[in-house]
Amino acid sequence: QVQLVESGGGLVQAGTSLRLSCAPSGRTFSSYTMGWFRQAPGKEREFVAAITWSGGRKYYGDSVKARFTISRDNAKNTVYLQMNSLKPEDAAVYYCAAGWGYGSNWFERSSYDYWGQGTQVTVSS
Repeated sequence: QVQLVESGGGLVQAGTSLRLSCAPSGRTFSSYTMGWFRQAPGKEREFVAAITWSGGRKYYGDSVKARFTISRDNAKNTVYLQMNSLKPEDAAVYYCAAGWGYGSNWFERSSYDYWGQGTQVTVSS
């Protein structure tokens, strides 16, 4: 069974950093584009970042550009989301996702085939 397992969430103060990890199990995702989405209470799930299988292309949502960095280590079958200068509005459940294909719109949820259960990030002001 394919699973994406997120970790690294927690409670932090505004202005600090967190690093989320996503470690797929059940298969290798080295040929997949990996993405991060987040969902705050009462809001739609929104795109945060994505990275293509080789790491050659990265995409970011406007609200996290210059603060968040997505990376991957295919040897470890792991993708990371480094979150710096966290703001209270970054608080949400963060989801890891994997999608396969070329020319897909990686900003869209529908482009992804597998999803994790999410990890909670809380940012206090």
